[in-house]
Amino acid sequence: MSYASNARKLSILGRVATGQLQRNRTAQAFLRGARVAGASFRRIFRQLWLEVTGFVFLVLAGIGGLAGVREYAKFEAGKVGPGRLLVAVCFCLTFAYFGVTSFWRVRRKT
Repeated sequence: MSYASNARKLSILGRVATGQLQRNRTAQAFLRGARVAGASFRRIFRQLWLEVTGFVFLVLAGIGGLAGVREYAKFEAGKVGPGRLLVAVCFCLTFAYFGVTSFWRVRRKT
């Protein structure tokens, strides 16, 4: 008597189920419909993901902009050097770029 692992049993079961489904027109129609619906949901969730990440990046850019304004005031008062101001400006510009390009990608895909 030969021993078959659970993975092997599942593989055989999957092949048998696939063979049965290929003979059934109702199952084929259901699978095609599920495939089309899945593609539609995938596209919608991708668009939503890009919009949410774009919004988060723009919020972070706004926070960086506020930090840049605060650092600029300290720089003008002579309390800090230009390094912190430069870091805040680079942070703000980088995240603003990420946010805007995320929305551009959504626009390009629709």
